[in-house]
Amino acid sequence: MTQVVTFQEIDSANGKKIAVITLNSPKSLNALGMDMIALIYPKLKQWQTQDDIAAVFLQGEGDKAFCAGGDIVYMYNDIIADKGNFSPGVEKYFTTEYELDYFIHTFNKPFIVWGNGIVMGGGLGLMVGGSHRIVTENSRIAMPEISIGLYPDVGGSYFLNRMPNNCGMFLGLTGASINAADAKYSHLADYFVASDNKDSLMEQLTQVDWQDSITLNHEKLSSLLTDFENDSISLLPESKLTEHETLINQVTSFNNLASIVEGILAVEVDDKWFVRAQKSLKSGSPLSASLTFQQIQSGASLSLADCFRMELNLSVKAGKFGEFTEGVRALLIDKDNSPKWHFSSVETVDNKVIDWFFESKWTPEQHPLANLGN
Repeated sequence: MTQVVTFQEIDSANGKKIAVITLNSPKSLNALGMDMIALIYPKLKQWQTQDDIAAVFLQGEGDKAFCAGGDIVYMYNDIIADKGNFSPGVEKYFTTEYELDYFIHTFNKPFIVWGNGIVMGGGLGLMVGGSHRIVTENSRIAMPEISIGLYPDVGGSYFLNRMPNNCGMFLGLTGASINAADAKYSHLADYFVASDNKDSLMEQLTQVDWQDSITLNHEKLSSLLTDFENDSISLLPESKLTEHETLINQVTSFNNLASIVEGILAVEVDDKWFVRAQKSLKSGSPLSASLTFQQIQSGASLSLADCFRMELNLSVKAGKFGEFTEGVRALLIDKDNSPKWHFSSVETVDNKVIDWFFESKWTPEQHPLANLGN
């Protein structure tokens, strides 16, 4: 039986090792399943305290995808089986996923993520917390939850708020796909390395003079990756976010969602990328857009841990409400691409529904992520 995740410890300088995690489900584009999370989390805990591990390298098997998202078909089936009640399976999945994401964010040793190919949803949740996040000329990154009746979770409340010129709001509402240059501009990635240089990079990682000092190891890795980026930079694509930064900032600067949506959809521009973004917003869930707008507003003042706690509540509520299952049905189950959303426009979304989503299901002490951090 094929292991869904594989682990290696590669010998390098000074008796230190590079720990390698490979998401090994290329047929599903390395979608992040519960079984993967259950293997990765304890291994990372072990490696954090293992003195001979200098750095961690996380990758996806194959060239198509690092990780194309969470296992939403599994969640769909779980929700359907629970017939409109809160789903224990959905709560368990999101709880363990967010615990893993948070642990990566707070992992103290160098944590390298090879973000080649498709990086979507839950895959971005794995990538964004790394200390050294690498993208390639093949990277295609998105948080397309508006198309499935969800919202940009996995820490989106935190990292979308830290993007320049309101592009976090734009990406959250449109689910627009971005490239390597966009990822660097929006602080989702740190280094650009040509995909053909991966084997050379792995070899060079074993030649680094790793030390017992974690701080020094971070510096040595940063220096190495800067050299690799300098060798690859001619292949860096043009950034659409940079090209449209003034326009994006302009249409997302309103203080209400209806005006932002109207502003984005009213733009007349001869650019396929922007037009695709408009189409996904127009056909996406108005409830998702409303949740996204509110989560970004709420997340602006929250710590990373509190963002994850807020998102777990939203995700569990999404499992009960029905918009998410309808989105998954239309896109992945029946594949009719005709979701019947609860609301026809963001103007018609019931504020009481939004309030319900943001009312915590648990007291602070009972919250499944109560021990996550401050």
